Amino acid sequence: MTQNAFIRCLILILTLIAWNPSFLQSSATAQTATTGTPGTLTVMTYNLKFGSPNPPNGWPQRRPLMRELISTIAPDVFGTQEGLYGQLQDLAADLPAYQWIGMGREGGSRGEFMAVFYRTARLEPLAFDHFWLSDTPTVIGSKTWGPTLPRMVTWVKFRDRQTKREFIFVNTHFDHQVQAAREKSAQLIRQRVTAFDAKLPLLLVGDFNADAGSNKAYGILTDDKFFADTWTTARERVNEGIGTFNGFKAIQKDGGRIDWILSRGEVAADRIEIVTFSRDGQFPSDHFPVVAKLRLGTTPWP
Repeated sequence: MTQNAFIRCLILILTLIAWNPSFLQSSATAQTATTGTPGTLTVMTYNLKFGSPNPPNGWPQRRPLMRELISTIAPDVFGTQEGLYGQLQDLAADLPAYQWIGMGREGGSRGEFMAVFYRTARLEPLAFDHFWLSDTPTVIGSKTWGPTLPRMVTWVKFRDRQTKREFIFVNTHFDHQVQAAREKSAQLIRQRVTAFDAKLPLLLVGDFNADAGSNKAYGILTDDKFFADTWTTARERVNEGIGTFNGFKAIQKDGGRIDWILSRGEVAADRIEIVTFSRDGQFPSDHFPVVAKLRLGTTPWP
């Protein structure tokens, strides 16, 4: 490289940094996430807030921040809640390293999705399906138990290309109004996950609309150690005590933790964080993402 070419490259790099100060930080974080401890899986749950066009918190205003945040975190797999079809297509276009699996809760592309995004270089989907949180879980769009909106689960069986291990990833969104529906949803999930291969680790993520540790739905899932809460088992917790719902207003100190990453089987949590990113007072969503660094094994469930 000639001296003039070197100087031109240096000027270009300095211009990028000056235009976007997060350039170095985002690149470094993504590299760390991708090339971290071998076998560590970066897992995220994130309620995107459905893609309304209306400012000040419309999807056009939030989309660039969402792209920046997820690119910086660089999860290997993440479950989203509330995303609409067009919104998820936008996200897929913004995140070319990922593909996604999902169905609208009213069937096809209709309604909100419990979409599962995965990094194709790291994970290979082997099977997937959906069921609804109702007395008729195989009926698309079904709702019983009193809620006004259908609620559902999307699950995917993955093979980790790095470790050669398989695991189950389950993503859901519990009702926001009816406590009895949340409790019955938890009971149904307990019942249905027992049909999965007991040798495989299982991750259950989502927006549960229930405070961890105090709501009965949480107890149904975690009693007798059926599921473990990676927030409590993690060796390191970041932003402890902050609520995962911000309402586009402010960080809620001592707020409820309603977005969870639960595990079943041999799963070790090294680190977990409630990520409170915003820019110029704008949050990407009315929830904060929860991100965990996990190591998955193959010990059978108890």
